[in-house]
Amino acid sequence: MSIANNTTALLILEDGTIFEGFGFGAQTANIGEVCFNTSMTGYQEIITDPSYAGQIITFTFPHIGNTGVNEEDIETNKIASRGMVLREPITNPSNWRSTAHLHEWLIKNNFPAISGIDTRALAQRIRDLGAPKGAIVHNQSGEFDIPALTKQIKEWQGLDGLDLAIEVTTDRPYKWDQSLWVLGEGHGQQKNNKLNIVAIDYGAKQNILRCLVSAGCNVTVVPANTSFKDIQKLNPDGVFLSNGPGDPAATGEYAVPIIQQVIEHNIPLFGICLGHQLLALAIGAKTRKMHLGHRGANQPVKDLTTGKVEITSQNHGFEVIEDSLPKTAEVTHLSLFDGSNEGIRLKDKPAFSVQYHPEASPGPHDTHYLFERFTDMIKTHQSQNNGKAA
Repeated sequence: MSIANNTTALLILEDGTIFEGFGFGAQTANIGEVCFNTSMTGYQEIITDPSYAGQIITFTFPHIGNTGVNEEDIETNKIASRGMVLREPITNPSNWRSTAHLHEWLIKNNFPAISGIDTRALAQRIRDLGAPKGAIVHNQSGEFDIPALTKQIKEWQGLDGLDLAIEVTTDRPYKWDQSLWVLGEGHGQQKNNKLNIVAIDYGAKQNILRCLVSAGCNVTVVPANTSFKDIQKLNPDGVFLSNGPGDPAATGEYAVPIIQQVIEHNIPLFGICLGHQLLALAIGAKTRKMHLGHRGANQPVKDLTTGKVEITSQNHGFEVIEDSLPKTAEVTHLSLFDGSNEGIRLKDKPAFSVQYHPEASPGPHDTHYLFERFTDMIKTHQSQNNGKAA
C-alpha cells in the first residue's frame, strides 16, 4: 500500500489493517496487544501502570497531554506498556502541577506514540473483534519496513499464556512508607504503623502501596516469586497480592503454591486485579481471557454484601470464571457491564479480593474503604486468635 507523504507513524494490526498518523515521543517500534481505555483523566498513571505491560493503549478521550506530566503521578519508575494511540495531537501543557511536556517525557522514556487516528473506529473494531496483536512504529523520515513488522506481529505469542509479572516485579525486597498525596503537601511519610504487611509485587502500582500505608500498615514489598518461607520471616500480620499484567494461569505456576501456603497458615489476605485472579486459582477456580477486557475509570460494580453500586477504575483482560469457584468462596462483587466476577471472599479463611482498583489512580474514590476492610479483618483475626490463646 502507499503511505501518505506526511505520515510519520503507523499502527499495524495482525489482520493487515494499517492506520496512518503522526508520531511523537520516541522514534522506535514496539509489538503489543492493542486495547482501549475510556478514562477522561489520568493518562500518566495509565501509561505507567505495570498492568499494561505488553499492551498498546488507545485513548478514547481526545485530550491527552494537555496537563503535561509530573514526577508525583507516576505508578512505576519503568514504563511497561508498549505504545499510545490518540485522536488529537498533544498540546502544550496547561496545569499548575506540570513539570514537563508529555512529548519530551515520552522521548526520555523511549515510548512511541501516534496521533491522527480514528480512535472511535479502532475502539469499535476492538469491541467487535477483540483486542488484536499489533505494532506501533514512529519514524520522522516516513520510512517503514511493513513486512518486517508484520512478521514480528505474527511471531509474537500475545498475552494468552504469557507471564509478564516476572518482568515487572521488583528484583529485591524493600520497605515502602510513602502515604497518599495531599493538596498543598504532596506525598506524606508514615513510619511505625502497627500492622506489618507483606505486599507481593506482580506489578504493583505505587498508589496501592500508599493506600496501605495510609491505612496504618508498615509495608514490605517482595518479588513475585518470593518463597512462603521468606514471607514468614517478615512476620506479616497480613499479605497483599498486587495487580499485574499477563495471563494469571502462567503467573500462577509459581504464585499459586505460595498463596496456598498463606491461606493454609491463616494469614489474612487481600488481592487486587491479578492478585484477585491468583487467589481464585489458588482455591481451585479457573480464569480465561476476555473478549476485550475492562479498561477505564467508569466501570459500575455492585457490592453484593451491601447492595451498593460503585463506580470503579479497572484494567484487566482476564477474568475469574465464576462457575468454577468452590463452595468455600462467596461472590461479593459483580460487574454491571457484563455480569463478570469482580470480587470474592473465602468463607472459612480470612481472605478476600476484588478485580478492580480501589486505589483510584486514576479514577473515582468510591472503593477506598477496601483498604480499611483489610486492616479491620486483620484486627478481628488477631483478636480472635488472642481470645483462643487466653
